[in-house]
Amino acid sequence: MKVVCFTGASGAGKTRLMAGVIQALKAQGQRVSVVKHAHAGFEIDHEGKDSWSHRQAGAFEVVIASGRRLAKVREFEVEVKLSVHQLLAELVECDWALVEGFKDCDLPRVAFWLPGEPASYEEDPYVVALVLADLAVPLPVPTGRPVFQRDDAAGVVAFLMQSGQRFDYEPEMFFG
Repeated sequence: MKVVCFTGASGAGKTRLMAGVIQALKAQGQRVSVVKHAHAGFEIDHEGKDSWSHRQAGAFEVVIASGRRLAKVREFEVEVKLSVHQLLAELVECDWALVEGFKDCDLPRVAFWLPGEPASYEEDPYVVALVLADLAVPLPVPTGRPVFQRDDAAGVVAFLMQSGQRFDYEPEMFFG
């Protein structure tokens, strides 16, 4: 499995670019999964549904499945901080795992830069490429890393596919 993170401010265009990257990778025969960081208290299930009622009654995990879809909701009794590596371990075999968020993780990432933000990408060894929200505004500090505009999913995918083993993920590196 290959793993790459997409990080940046809310509203920078990460989800839109990632949707294009997913489509382009899939068109090349790649199986793609996504791990997304969410804020506390998010809901994927809704009141009135059986699975919601089971969770409200105290079930630790609720697995909902059909012939075409599976979802698992795990309810922690106390707040926990899961690492991106623990979440990647939950995935079944795939060619690419795209991670949205987790800006402080130790995985290669494509960072979105917005005008007015500091040039922290220069000090971050995990940033392998940049995405600009506005090409009319130059980077505050030049970089030797590839730079893409936020609608250039094809360019990002070409970079990912040409980068060889750079994105290979070996869980043993993190779990011993």
